[in-house]
Amino acid sequence: MAVPGTQAQDLNTRARIRDAAIRVFGEQGFDAGVRAVATAAGVSPGLVNHHFGSKQGLRSACDEKVLSIIVSEKKAVLTASSPARMLTALAEIEQYAPLVAYLVRSFQAGGRLAASLFEHMVAGVETYLEAGVAEGRLRPSRDPAARARYLTLNSLGSTLLYLQMRNEQDGSAGYGAAIRAMTDEIMLPSLEVHTEGLFVDTSMLDAYVAHEPE
Repeated sequence: MAVPGTQAQDLNTRARIRDAAIRVFGEQGFDAGVRAVATAAGVSPGLVNHHFGSKQGLRSACDEKVLSIIVSEKKAVLTASSPARMLTALAEIEQYAPLVAYLVRSFQAGGRLAASLFEHMVAGVETYLEAGVAEGRLRPSRDPAARARYLTLNSLGSTLLYLQMRNEQDGSAGYGAAIRAMTDEIMLPSLEVHTEGLFVDTSMLDAYVAHEPE
């Protein structure tokens, strides 16, 4: 399954290697070596090292690409003039399976790189939320950074738990079916909560803000 956001015929060598690495790491985990990535990209291992310097450099490039796609797509949906953009994205949700597989492997692996990826994701979420606020599509927040962190934790946590419960082990193909099933299951309640809210009044929020004024 191709990585969204690029056209195969237009990829230069560096981009082709990076996209192959996203697929390989998502399917095999980060124990997969440079040789496996090189084979998937149709290049020599030496060429991978030439472009990225090391496996860590390659992973950083993959992180950057995955984050850029997520932020770009979310921003497009939240700033669109009609819900049609959202419906198109939902119809094509399976195409994001390689990215989901890559993110799952990243957070399963843990460590410094996963922590860095998470912080970059939070920053990305804050960026596209700000764009939505500026366009008048989203309500402003008392603490935009905290809201972005909460939504990132909520989204990643629910996705990781859902996939763990399904015990997906077959890379992009399995994740494609899983994220379709998950989206179909949670989209209505998610939109309902985000649009209409849950509490019938502001008493709990008011009490908390009064108790924790900072």
